[in-house]
Amino acid sequence: MVKEKTKIISPKGLWDQRVVKEVRRNASLYVLVAIPILFLIVFSYAPMYGVQIAFKDYRPSRGIWESEWVGLRYFRQFLETPNFWKILWNTISLNLYGLLTFPLGIIFALLVNYLPLRRFVKTVQMVSYAPNFISTVVMVSMILQFFDARTGLFNAFTGLFGMEAVNYMGRPSAFAHIYVWSGVWQGLGYGSIIYISALANVSPELHEAAIVDGATIMKRIWHIDLPSLLPTISILLILRCGSMLATGFEKILLMQNPMNLSVSEVIDTYVYKQSLAAALPQYSYSAAVGLFLAVINLCIIILVNYITKWLTKNSLW
Repeated sequence: MVKEKTKIISPKGLWDQRVVKEVRRNASLYVLVAIPILFLIVFSYAPMYGVQIAFKDYRPSRGIWESEWVGLRYFRQFLETPNFWKILWNTISLNLYGLLTFPLGIIFALLVNYLPLRRFVKTVQMVSYAPNFISTVVMVSMILQFFDARTGLFNAFTGLFGMEAVNYMGRPSAFAHIYVWSGVWQGLGYGSIIYISALANVSPELHEAAIVDGATIMKRIWHIDLPSLLPTISILLILRCGSMLATGFEKILLMQNPMNLSVSEVIDTYVYKQSLAAALPQYSYSAAVGLFLAVINLCIIILVNYITKWLTKNSLW
């Protein structure tokens, strides 16, 4: 009688079998995950091949590999631009001003969360979300009409109090206020969705216990809601700081005019005018500036992530 040989499977083979079974069991989930991963590969990682044109005198007729290597020439050209510091300050000041409005989304979410009439809450949410779906071109057209010196609604309102009509879009001192607060109006409701979702996950038992102990609404917000929102706030703040040198390019470009150019010219609009919109496009120059901004933003997000982790124990990594 011949004994059958027992097939010995190595630990690696067992692990491979488990992986295959796991993939087959959750095939639909892996397909869903594969779609965004493929999107990132095609539109985020693959284009990184072209970053090397920032270090070359790129000519479309020669291609990337055949173009002459020039090193840091275009980085020095950008840093030696006569208005470099002015443009850099305009970019940073607009972003810092916008960063000051960051808590408004948290405040709005808390207000919505404590409104007693739930039907009214739905109306408020719908009205506050709607501006986010207005296109940039339409948004800027509304701003220009609203602040028009002759027919604008704002000047018509101030005229009721005997004030003279003013061309606010031509005032350099008014540009930052109009840009930032119009953005707040457009994105406040939509940006508060994630905070409202986080507040919905706060245990009602905590609020019930606080009410029994006689805690006021402000104390409940301070001791229950804000600690629950802290991880979300930390992550969103880090991401917001990571785009410190990135502005709303289309919106600023459409709001620009010769009278407010001294404060509205930012790095993005400057590069667009000097390279892509020029008679002879400078692809390498625009790529160098874009890489410069990406490196600075990366440094900022690493620094803010470290500070946030040190202060709140929450971070991206």
